[in-house]
Amino acid sequence: MAQIDVRDKIKLAVEEMGKVVVGQERLINRLLVGLFTGGHVLLEGVPGLAKTLTINTLAKILDLHFQRIQFTPDLLPADLVGTMIYNPLKNEFEVKKGPIFAQIILADEINRAPAKVQSALLEAMAEKQVTIGDTTYPLDKPFLVLATQNPVEQEGTFPLPEAQVDRFMMKVFLNYLDKEQELEVMRKMSNMDFQYEPKAILTLTDIQQIRKEINKITISETLEKYIIELIFATRNPAEYGLTKEADYIQFGASPRASIHLNLAAKVMAYLEGRDYVLPEDIKEMTPDVLNHRILLTYEAEADNITTLQIIQTILGSVAINR
Repeated sequence: MAQIDVRDKIKLAVEEMGKVVVGQERLINRLLVGLFTGGHVLLEGVPGLAKTLTINTLAKILDLHFQRIQFTPDLLPADLVGTMIYNPLKNEFEVKKGPIFAQIILADEINRAPAKVQSALLEAMAEKQVTIGDTTYPLDKPFLVLATQNPVEQEGTFPLPEAQVDRFMMKVFLNYLDKEQELEVMRKMSNMDFQYEPKAILTLTDIQQIRKEINKITISETLEKYIIELIFATRNPAEYGLTKEADYIQFGASPRASIHLNLAAKVMAYLEGRDYVLPEDIKEMTPDVLNHRILLTYEAEADNITTLQIIQTILGSVAINR
């Protein structure tokens, strides 16, 4: 049998996910961007938008070790990373590793866990390692955190630290489906006999090859500088003629934003079958890469200004200097 090209495998994987998940093409695309770059993804949306289902389905089409962790207020760091357990037969302590030792982690309702748990997760996300007792253990590669949170119900939640939020490559906001998509969901899910087990399609070897091919995607110096200009416009908006936005932005995007935007644009080009980045790739990914990295002032909140509105204004104001 002829070997299937990895690009064809990606198409097959998307089709396989479409057999379970309806109308979330953008979400699937962003999860693939995170997977192919090793960037963690935070999903925010009201209940019932298939956040957990989509991640579960993605895990099944990947031949990788997957763990789902339900974050709750009583969760302890040991419940996440593991702990030392005394073995009376050997008269010594042994390490019992926690669910964080997987390649894909679904951190469900991540903002329901307290600060100590978030601190343990931050080490895993940032350093790709965890500490149990006095010993540090490296995590498997790839290691990807796909987290969800509900923007509506805030009782019993803990705001994520800025340092941790910045570790997410993207924060993806999810909206309701349209009428036709919701009709399809209703028909499919109201059939109590509906059961479909997605097939494993992409392997670790495939992902490694895809990452090598993405590294070969070219981005011109002009577009590299365009990315830098976009990032600097969030930090010094007045210098770009955005005087009103200067009153709305308390802190702009971090240096990780430019790195992640560059990577995300390359993946978009790759998924479109090109070996070079276009300005449209950058503009497409800018909202998801920047929206959680811009801290607004109280004045912005009073005027009901959102980060997405500011990002769109920046995209419309910053020119590409050729």
